[in-house]
Amino acid sequence: MGAMVAAVTPGPDGAPPWQVLRARARAATAGLPAVPGPGPGVCAACRGPARRGFACCFHCALHAQAEPGLLADVVAPVACAPKGSPLATDLWLYKSGRTGSREAGAALLAMLLVFLHDEGPRVWRRAGTAAPTCACVVPSGRGRPGPHPLQVLVRGCLALPWVALAAQPGGDPWARVLDPGRFRVPRPPTGASILLLDDTWTSGGTAQSAAVALKRAGARSVAVVVLGRHVLAVPGAGCPPGGPRSVVRARRAPAGQ
Repeated sequence: MGAMVAAVTPGPDGAPPWQVLRARARAATAGLPAVPGPGPGVCAACRGPARRGFACCFHCALHAQAEPGLLADVVAPVACAPKGSPLATDLWLYKSGRTGSREAGAALLAMLLVFLHDEGPRVWRRAGTAAPTCACVVPSGRGRPGPHPLQVLVRGCLALPWVALAAQPGGDPWARVLDPGRFRVPRPPTGASILLLDDTWTSGGTAQSAAVALKRAGARSVAVVVLGRHVLAVPGAGCPPGGPRSVVRARRAPAGQ
């Protein structure tokens, strides 16, 4: 696993890089609900809420009916991101180019690298592979030029080749339903075990559309690792009454205010 996560630089005062990363990751998720383990009321696919007596949530059940055998082999959320929480704000802010975007990106990168280092082997086993052989990012469907901000954030830290994935022209950029034709793979990743990264998961339709495209193009397995699994606001999870903008204002306020 250490060979996959590379290019981690030392922190200030010579502090060990993993010590710095772990501290940042803990700060980014402080006070948030943990990603639930398997059990009643938890979706077996995305770890979101599911109705009692049902193995999967509504959206994941629809996906499984629509594209059996072509969905991601495993979906692994790094953290829960309640609506209005600091993490939900970071997931929006890091790709906005606004004040605080760099700090938000550093927090998210730390979360991801620590998760891949610590939990990666278990994720790969669940996906039926020893380790990923390629990495890929779920594309943005909203016309953003250039590589996805998540790929820009992480590409220097993963010692894996990248698989290109592109949105088909004419699609609905706001769609959250599974669409097998939404993405295309310019170079088929035949036989590859793919680490598919996404920043947020709401319904899962976009990530699963990407997984279907990769498998149809020849990928052997697809493991989705998503930074934040969106959930409803949770009392005590750092969600202020004013929502995400209030979080940003609170983070910018001078100490003692």
